[in-house]
Amino acid sequence: MFPPFAQESARHYCQKLISLIENGSVELRQTGRESQERKGQGLMIGSLVCWEAAGDGEGAGSGHRVVLYAVSGNNKQLVADVPLENLFAEKSIFVPSIVSSEKIDQALEENDFKIHELTDQINKLTLVNKTSPEIKALSEERTSLTDESLRKVFSLYEFTRYDGKKISLNQIIHNHNNHLPPTGTGDCCAPKLLSYAFEHGLEPVSMDEVYYGRDTAHKTNGTSYTPCDERCGYILPEILGLEILYCDKDIIVINKPGGLLSVPGKGEEKQDCAEARVRNFFPQAPKQCAVHRLDMETSGILVLALNTEAHRKLNEEFASGKVHKKYIALLDGVLRGKPEGKTELPFRLDVENRPHQIYDAENGKLGITEWKKLGVEKLKFQDQEKLVTRIEFSPLTGRTHQLRLAASCSSVLGGLGIPIVGDSLYGNWQEGQRLMLHAAEITFFHPTSGEKMNISCKPEF
Repeated sequence: MFPPFAQESARHYCQKLISLIENGSVELRQTGRESQERKGQGLMIGSLVCWEAAGDGEGAGSGHRVVLYAVSGNNKQLVADVPLENLFAEKSIFVPSIVSSEKIDQALEENDFKIHELTDQINKLTLVNKTSPEIKALSEERTSLTDESLRKVFSLYEFTRYDGKKISLNQIIHNHNNHLPPTGTGDCCAPKLLSYAFEHGLEPVSMDEVYYGRDTAHKTNGTSYTPCDERCGYILPEILGLEILYCDKDIIVINKPGGLLSVPGKGEEKQDCAEARVRNFFPQAPKQCAVHRLDMETSGILVLALNTEAHRKLNEEFASGKVHKKYIALLDGVLRGKPEGKTELPFRLDVENRPHQIYDAENGKLGITEWKKLGVEKLKFQDQEKLVTRIEFSPLTGRTHQLRLAASCSSVLGGLGIPIVGDSLYGNWQEGQRLMLHAAEITFFHPTSGEKMNISCKPEF
């Protein structure tokens, strides 16, 4: 995944810690049993540079610097025999594991013997007949027990989010449609460091992880690596409140979740939005830093500026029509006929039914959208299954609800005549169903370097 913070400063501290480990000033102490397959393998050394919260009336970053350190896994911890202030110039803290190895062993103990017994049986049968139906039955039983053990372990994990609220790994799993993450999720450096920082009111500014150990096929000793996709990519967006697709000193591109406003609305309950979450980590960003918007129900790529000059240039670029976007949607039915085309629909705000838009051939502004049929597939929701059509939309204009209208508007008027699944305004929305519309790709020119940027982000559906 893309690193959520600058890495350079934290990398210096990772290397400082490694030098202290190598000269014996800091010990990597074993705290739990080490499996044979893990013996002798390396681990990640992580560092998070933070500011203590500034006092009233003070500017951002006017507090003291605090450096947090962590190691990957749950069976090793950092230990020093002298006070840390004797080893580090800044206030430094060794962050422990979220869950101890003892608690994890206890959670695994109930099924551990049976899983190993099933594995031995499968291995013996495989030597005789690899296609034996008994192997399949035993493998399914083992998978069921393994998943049960994983869930017991994951139920132990809880993290502190960017807003100080707690979120359990079980809740994160639920948010991922109950798709279980790999073993070891929650034991990487990044979630330990960030959860600790947010729990103690610290402001992160730089984070990095450096591999320490013998070289492997995928990692080299002393090399810096970004947070992993399979574990950190699964949980960090929930801890940070943001999934960052790209970031530099001028711009940030995020994957906005469905249900989150792009910009603040009216009222206290509508202040949580993409802009507010970005400014939480980048307080120097303009107050109105989003350079375009997505409907609250729509997920996907959103571009925001981190300074006024970048905001000005991006606004000009978006207004000029030089920015190209692609969306993926699921239509609530089977679209028949030609495989691609273009809709040109005049519509305007229905002033008596805001924010609803209505077709108006006389007073409406034209919304132009190219579309391409990608296929027909089955969609399951609440034990019901139906056929839907996957569509790629490429808007050539930027009207409010343009794609939702292109889909739902009658084919007689020039639309596709089938609303997007989960559309609460123009379709057949069901309780608990999301809008199946996702901003999947954007192409634009960087406001400072002029480099052509192409960013993509697959939908969850």
